[in-house]
Amino acid sequence: MRPVPDPVGDSAVAEPSRWDADQAVRVLYGTHWVPMVRLAALLLGESGTAEEVVQDAFVALHGRWNRLQDPHAAAGYLRASVVNGCRSVQRHRQVELRHRQPAEPEPAGPEERAVTSSETRQVMAALDRLPQRQREVLVLRYYADASEADIADLLGITRGAVKSHAHRGLSALRTALSTEQEGGSRS
Repeated sequence: MRPVPDPVGDSAVAEPSRWDADQAVRVLYGTHWVPMVRLAALLLGESGTAEEVVQDAFVALHGRWNRLQDPHAAAGYLRASVVNGCRSVQRHRQVELRHRQPAEPEPAGPEERAVTSSETRQVMAALDRLPQRQREVLVLRYYADASEADIADLLGITRGAVKSHAHRGLSALRTALSTEQEGGSRS
């Protein structure tokens, strides 16, 4: 690998308009890498992605070197490229946050499973004590997620009867469960 040219030494090397793309990137990299990474890190709040943004800016500069109108403005071009790259990363992060799927809930621990199991047993026992028609309506409505019209068709009763059985069944369940909880809390 050739040594990094000294921009203030040799007059041919000190003149950016005479540099080829490789030489330009080497010189600019040696003098501007750290400040550009610092700038990107401050804009993004972390250094890993900041280094990637700066690296992309140098790659873009290398590809566009021959088309730069003013090679003396290359540091400004790099700075603008880094700022725009940081904006792009931040926009991408915002889009990801908006469309991120909610995390899976933590699996229930043994205590939670025991409580849930106990509550499920209480509900099932109270449901078993209901008259058959009320139990059927509640199971179809809340477990099978059936509409009132579907339940009426399935059971051969009117929608009004479905509403009536659901209301009476829920009321009986509430009473039975609150009685069990009161009895359980006295023990």
